[in-house]
Amino acid sequence: QVQLVESGGGLVQAGGSLRLSCAASGSIATKNTMGWYRQTPGKQRELVADITSSGMTNIADSVLGRFTISRDNAKNTMYLQMDSLKPEDTAVYYCLLYNDWNDYWGQGTQVTVSS
Repeated sequence: QVQLVESGGGLVQAGGSLRLSCAASGSIATKNTMGWYRQTPGKQRELVADITSSGMTNIADSVLGRFTISRDNAKNTMYLQMDSLKPEDTAVYYCLLYNDWNDYWGQGTQVTVSS
């Protein structure tokens, strides 16, 4: 079993920055992918960015150039640096970890960007 704990969400003005963290613990397979998803009421959860254990990244067009994903494998922690935030970035942000056999979700952290 794997546990994921997100932190770093909050309220920020448009143009500001936040850094999200996702700490993983438990039985973590060496080869895995971690990602950030976000969801607003009435909409499907959407991929923001993900990163493999070897460091390959995938960034959604909507945040490309503003958000940066990274991870520290030694700490089993993933980060999302969010700059130039926009009101449309407001959502609950979820951390995901998956491998060939399982997927695990965090509880989510609220990000609110005021105009």
